[in-house]
Amino acid sequence: MTIPFRSPAARWLPAIAVLALAGPTLANTLNQNVSWTIDRAGTSTKYRIVAYGDSIYAGYNGSISNAAKYSAPTVDAEYLAARWGADIESIRRTKSGAVASDVYNNKIVAERSYMQAASTRVVTFEMCGNDGLQARTSFKGQTGTCNYAVLDSAVNACRTYVAAGMDFINANAHPNTRVKVIANLYYPGYNADNVQSSCRDASTGQTVNLRDRFLPAIARMNWSMCDFARQKGFQCADSFAQYMGADYDTNGDGQVDSAALRYVSGESEASYVTRITSTLRSTLRDANTHFATASTSYDYIQSDDVHPTYTGGTVSAGLWGGTTGTGAARYTSFTNGQSPIWNRFGHERMGWAISVYNTATP
Repeated sequence: MTIPFRSPAARWLPAIAVLALAGPTLANTLNQNVSWTIDRAGTSTKYRIVAYGDSIYAGYNGSISNAAKYSAPTVDAEYLAARWGADIESIRRTKSGAVASDVYNNKIVAERSYMQAASTRVVTFEMCGNDGLQARTSFKGQTGTCNYAVLDSAVNACRTYVAAGMDFINANAHPNTRVKVIANLYYPGYNADNVQSSCRDASTGQTVNLRDRFLPAIARMNWSMCDFARQKGFQCADSFAQYMGADYDTNGDGQVDSAALRYVSGESEASYVTRITSTLRSTLRDANTHFATASTSYDYIQSDDVHPTYTGGTVSAGLWGGTTGTGAARYTSFTNGQSPIWNRFGHERMGWAISVYNTATP
């Protein structure tokens, strides 16, 4: 019997095909690490921003081999370069599909050396999105009597590892670090989740609205992230408010919606959850249609209804390794601290939300 020759590339194809078909559900095997330096003319001084996280900070775009060049941390690097008149190295140590424990153990802890460099000035992280997505998938698949414990477990895991992540960064980031930021969760699939469950509530015997169940869980996660930030010397970039609320006043309460939805420092969990799930719920909008004005909207979510939109091209990041590269900033100055596209793409908006905490000097 003759055994046909298979090239090394051919031997990879079955695994690649499985990953491509599985998408983010198997992406916990996919490290997407990038180092990109914003090279500012006329200076050789270089500082570093280090970002840890999952597919959000990775700039995941459905590919197993590349990712957005300008995911949120690298967008912030442009703001930093302009403000400090320096080159900024954006280090993204990310793992698409990772739950909070994975981000904590295998990125923040295992790859702490990146934030221990003397050039480090900003450390940021995000996590918990995959804990929420996995709990949502589990709950959607339930029949019979609804088991809400899967949502509680996701919230509790998020709280545990967010606190641990902040404590570890506080203990291990280089003393030169000036800014530490966590980005909380927006709600991908907000419109799609406005359907009834297949399971039935134990008390009423009725099916439940999925969004009615998922929104409070996300709100509890987000409150925990921002309140831990308050307690532990971090800033909280409120992605939920930035993505889910319009940039004008839609309900006539005298506040811009995206500002009104933000976490208020020191507020109780009960107050925050009530504000998000009840008081201001009518102002929430699916981030696929983010309204900048009453007549202008932008799509913040890719076609997978999960990951932020981006512009500025891609870099290698995935099965074949990660990019280490350098390039000039797209924008070298910012009117009122905002780029011309600050609110037009999901990653641009998140990067700007991180940038508002940048210090005046490095």
